Amino acid sequence: MTHAFLPLGAAARLIRMNDSTNTPGGSPTVLVTGATQGMGRGLALDLAARGCTLLLHGRDQGRLDAVVADVRAVAPDVTVRTYLADLADLDAVHAMAARIRGAEPRLDVLIHNAVAGGGAEPLKREVSRQGHELRFAVNHLAPYALTRALLPLLTASAPARVVNVASIGQETIDFDDVMFERDYEGLHAYCRSKLALIMATFELAAELDGTGVTVNALHPAHLMDTEGLRAYGLAPAVGVEEGVRPTVRLALDPALAATTGRYFDRFTDTRAHEQAYDPDARRRLMEITRALAG
Repeated sequence: MTHAFLPLGAAARLIRMNDSTNTPGGSPTVLVTGATQGMGRGLALDLAARGCTLLLHGRDQGRLDAVVADVRAVAPDVTVRTYLADLADLDAVHAMAARIRGAEPRLDVLIHNAVAGGGAEPLKREVSRQGHELRFAVNHLAPYALTRALLPLLTASAPARVVNVASIGQETIDFDDVMFERDYEGLHAYCRSKLALIMATFELAAELDGTGVTVNALHPAHLMDTEGLRAYGLAPAVGVEEGVRPTVRLALDPALAATTGRYFDRFTDTRAHEQAYDPDARRRLMEITRALAG
């Protein structure tokens, strides 16, 4: 059975009419990380056509300017602002969060889409500026740090949503080697980092219960046609638009306004890797995460 999200025009009208957005004029403000290519660019174009105010993150100003031009071609009157930061540097993450808090009056949706994939040289272990394994840093620590730093703005804008773009590829975290210093392989590191992101999703959702801020994770689509997928040497199976639809649904669908602490495989609320439901594993992960993320 297929799942159809509302067409752009109908969705935009519903967003404006529905009280769950709680925004001036009914236009949600959405921050998308990794918005300059792949699914991030697709999300920007889709959300612009729905009338959202866009905050677009990237690590290259030229690419940010290009996606803004693409957005304006789709929706000339859309409000769009850009934020530059390298998510492999936690100091840059905190600095960007401070800029957003200082400049933005509200934040209704935060979509963590930016990703470090398996890599073009998967046997080469890379590290972040702070010396953490790169996939763990970009795919888990940076989203956690950014969410934590933007919580004052999200809670002040409530109801608000955090959407973590995870993956069906999840692998058990080895707490004796969290930074994957033994027998390294990029795709395995990616899968561990995505499980960490899901585990943090569940923890934050429980912590924020009752604040009006929901936190969910999803696997958007299988083998989307992205630069990262091709760099690793995998063959794409679907276009990025297949991942855009379930992600936008989780971000904006009024029917999901109260849904929190869940993992979705595209449109289906389902179970993640079993380690995500281990209280001791989640406690250990969050102790490490808080210590590293600041």
